[in-house]
Amino acid sequence: MSRRKTAKYNLAIELDNVIQSPKPIWGNLQGKWKSAYFKNDHPLVLELGCGRGEYTNGLGKLFPDMNFVGIDVKGDRLAQGGRAAREMELTNTTFLRIHMQVIDEHFAENEVDEIWITFPDPRLRDRDEKRRLTFHTFLNRYKRILKPGGVLHLKTDSLPFFEFSEGSLAENDWKIIAKTNDLYTSEWMDDHYGIKTRFEEMFYEKGFNINYLRATNTK
Repeated sequence: MSRRKTAKYNLAIELDNVIQSPKPIWGNLQGKWKSAYFKNDHPLVLELGCGRGEYTNGLGKLFPDMNFVGIDVKGDRLAQGGRAAREMELTNTTFLRIHMQVIDEHFAENEVDEIWITFPDPRLRDRDEKRRLTFHTFLNRYKRILKPGGVLHLKTDSLPFFEFSEGSLAENDWKIIAKTNDLYTSEWMDDHYGIKTRFEEMFYEKGFNINYLRATNTK
């Protein structure tokens, strides 16, 4: 590991609100996020592919009576999110470093109330279809950990990825309850709470429309 990567890894390890291996708590919270970690019974919300945690921390600040977990595989990004949360004095947000393929090994069935997917890598090459966060294998994992009637939000600047996601959700028994190809001129403009990720700011300033949908599981 390079010196730079080692420094970023150590920063993530040192932050108590970034949960990653080899910390003892990592891998031991499935079914116990509310009782053992947050120590309350508030709704549990996940942000997948959270990057630097702008959305996780933004939601945490707006909704102090909810618990938020930002999930990503990049330790340096999570460290930035964890550090920002500390500066904002947020006690209802934390960050988890895992691959999304094992998300259902870290959250129990029906443990999660809501999921946000904000500007994921669209992985538009055909050979990368299985790696898209709305591919059916991922959707099935989300359905297992979401409560019945749980909500999934998706925001992306990529229309091809958005259209793929819409079809994938419909084919896998999710009910789309809100959809727009231009969030900021739509009736659902307020539903994203005015929070913008770094990528959203960048794409929006370049004139890209922001696609948004909200779906519920139907299990």
